[in-house]
Amino acid sequence: MNLKGLTLVRENTRPIIVATWVGIIVNIFLAIIKAIGGIVSGSRALIADALHSTTDIIGSVVILFAVKIANKPPDEEHPYGHGKAENIASIIVALLLIVVGVEISISSIKVFFGDIPKAPGQLAIYILVAAIIIKEILFYYKYFLGKKYNSVALISEAWHHRSDSLSSFAALVGVGLAILGEYLQIEFLIYGDAVAGIIVSIIVIKVGYNLAKDSANVVLEQVLDKEDIKKYEETVLELDGVIEINELLARNHGSYIIIDIKISVDPDISVKKGHDIAHITKDILIKNHNEVEDVLVHVNPYFK
Repeated sequence: MNLKGLTLVRENTRPIIVATWVGIIVNIFLAIIKAIGGIVSGSRALIADALHSTTDIIGSVVILFAVKIANKPPDEEHPYGHGKAENIASIIVALLLIVVGVEISISSIKVFFGDIPKAPGQLAIYILVAAIIIKEILFYYKYFLGKKYNSVALISEAWHHRSDSLSSFAALVGVGLAILGEYLQIEFLIYGDAVAGIIVSIIVIKVGYNLAKDSANVVLEQVLDKEDIKKYEETVLELDGVIEINELLARNHGSYIIIDIKISVDPDISVKKGHDIAHITKDILIKNHNEVEDVLVHVNPYFK
């Protein structure tokens, strides 16, 4: 198996790990500040947001292990490498998001069945504004690196940060309405904090669902759609000796692509010539497309 892609992935491991550790340190800080701020200010939305940040920490730890496993070279039991470890990690992070989202929604809904809540203190506002800014910076930082190094796990972690930013914004609106409601003596606005908690939970659950769905498709070896494989077909059809492509299937293995292709060649050429064309087809796909890790080529005789 060609090791070009996996060698490149191993060289790119360091910035991914550094980015993950940055996320862990920042999330520990935010989770502690949000939790303390939520308790002191009496904001359910801020406490819910603290729980969301805690899942970020757990998710980042999972990502660290996944990146380490994903960069192991192929072996007898895993001839296509370990790239899907990142997708499995993404599913774990997604499930954590969903579980926390459900917990947040249950906690927030209970508020409507008790006494009229007290509006949170202004401390919650300051903490949430700071959290939004920090989380947006983390999102762009990790999303950029994830795209640059084609790391599914890092991209999923980036979206985790974006969901945290959105949930903090929802909490900010809810806390603001609750404070305004208490100041104007408008009872239904005081429930803004609880409503924000429910909105946060919906955002968290939706992000978790989308991450789980995308990663599950990779783990279940869903092939790339026709639009995505056009570039591979165009590359092959330019080669001398390839008359047509009978079938091209490409599947994602985490940070790299595996291709199975059937090509038709002149039926009167020698077996060696057919083998050479297959070898060139594999080499040119790997050379021209950095994300392609391995190609299995089947040669068919061409008949009109």
